Amino acid sequence: MEAYTARITAKRGNLMDQTAAPALRVDFASDNVAGVCPEAQTWLIEELARSAPPYGNDPTTAHAVRLLRDLFETDCAVYFVFAGTAANALALAAMRKPYTSVIAHRFSHVETDECNAPEFFAQGLKLRLVDGPRAKLDLDAAARLLHQPRFVHHSPVSAVSITQTTELGGLYDAQEIRALCDLAHAAGATVHMDGARFANAVAELGVAPAELTWRAGVDILCFGGTKQGMPAGEAILIFNPELVPGFDYRIKQAGQLASKQRYLSAPWVGMLEDGAWLRHARHANACAQELARRLDALPGVTVLRP
Repeated sequence: MEAYTARITAKRGNLMDQTAAPALRVDFASDNVAGVCPEAQTWLIEELARSAPPYGNDPTTAHAVRLLRDLFETDCAVYFVFAGTAANALALAAMRKPYTSVIAHRFSHVETDECNAPEFFAQGLKLRLVDGPRAKLDLDAAARLLHQPRFVHHSPVSAVSITQTTELGGLYDAQEIRALCDLAHAAGATVHMDGARFANAVAELGVAPAELTWRAGVDILCFGGTKQGMPAGEAILIFNPELVPGFDYRIKQAGQLASKQRYLSAPWVGMLEDGAWLRHARHANACAQELARRLDALPGVTVLRP
């Protein structure tokens, strides 16, 4: 036992030495490598010591739901899940029938990085891919798919998926979102927004979250928590009440209903109560601009996308 303890102590010492080494100060590989914001951490630590009812029937989850509804200025349905992939896949599954399809950008996360999860959860989903600058959907290309003649051998479009901000750093302003939503709704389709970095878009555009979502016509938003500094967890906000029935069963069936759901919702309280979500997003945007400025000043280096 003493020998085992000595080995563990030695390993811990080596890890501490590596962590303390100043060779690599910041890892820019992805925002997924970042730590946890102190506001999220504080609320989570406090919650760890409490006993509470399971499956989201606890006061902290109820508080987080109220804060999100206040932020978006509407009485939307709110669900917390572990990961963004599950959030997007479950949202798209709720928005379509098995024989229909979803319009998405060629570089969207639901197309390039989710290992067919939308198709798996939606049981027959077909993604109809279009192009557009900076991974924003081209309105005319989307219109052509939405207005294709209905023919039993083809898959009709039932939903449009957009990303805010996009995977290439593009931003949809409120007018662009409204135009896409109007187009989709006129064709009988609904609109999903992958908001893994929604906070960064709000910070950059300087408008209220409601203006970029339900007021512009968005039916479901997957609001990212992980990429804005939480340890885990995403929030699914359903603004269209027609899409709510049965969604709780989808959450459970997909293994996304946490028994101790308060550990997913507590960081949201910490981030939302005093506006930390927006404050940190503004700081992140400013840091990205500064990084781009310095890289652009290096000889032989070109920043490909703003």
